[in-house]
Amino acid sequence: MLQPLKNIPFNLAIEAITGKKVIPFDFENAEHQQVLELLTKTALKAGNDINKTGILRSRPNEVGNDIESYVKKALNSFKLKAERPAGSKGHKKETGYPDILFWFNNNPYYLECKTYNIKNIKSTQRTFYFSPSDEFKVIYDAPHLMLSYGIYVAGESGGKHIYKCKSYKILSIESLLLDVKHEFNSDNKRMYSNNDGAIILYEGEI
Repeated sequence: MLQPLKNIPFNLAIEAITGKKVIPFDFENAEHQQVLELLTKTALKAGNDINKTGILRSRPNEVGNDIESYVKKALNSFKLKAERPAGSKGHKKETGYPDILFWFNNNPYYLECKTYNIKNIKSTQRTFYFSPSDEFKVIYDAPHLMLSYGIYVAGESGGKHIYKCKSYKILSIESLLLDVKHEFNSDNKRMYSNNDGAIILYEGEI
């Protein structure tokens, strides 16, 4: 419990959680080459669309939430049928990994959208994570890809930063190494119930 697991390959984690295989990206595969070409066009189109007005946010780690809609729209402009992934019960969820499922030649591809600050790209700060769930959004054997934009502050408006894109990276993450950190947790019901929670010693009104 005190020693976190380290350097677990992404493909093994996904297969253990879902039973689905992560298909490695193959530069010798003609379809994969076509997908990469279309993803490059997608990255440029979405990045240029973002830069027309910029993304207004207080903090850089919030920008990634806004990137997804631009990327999905760009994917669909190239007929890649992008959609929100569904879990095993068919429910499509906004949160959780991965962000997007798209299709090419009736084959599924998962795509995660990320941003990074150009100045701290070598930081060891945690930037990618996911948790197992009953409705984990991976239900196909498929490649797992990432489109990540390098962002910078282009101005200020209303006390918030205007973020724009300066660069992008397209990654295949089947070999990405992951760490697992165990934690204990509770919730409000158990903390404040005074039955199966903490003992309330005193409470009052202000």
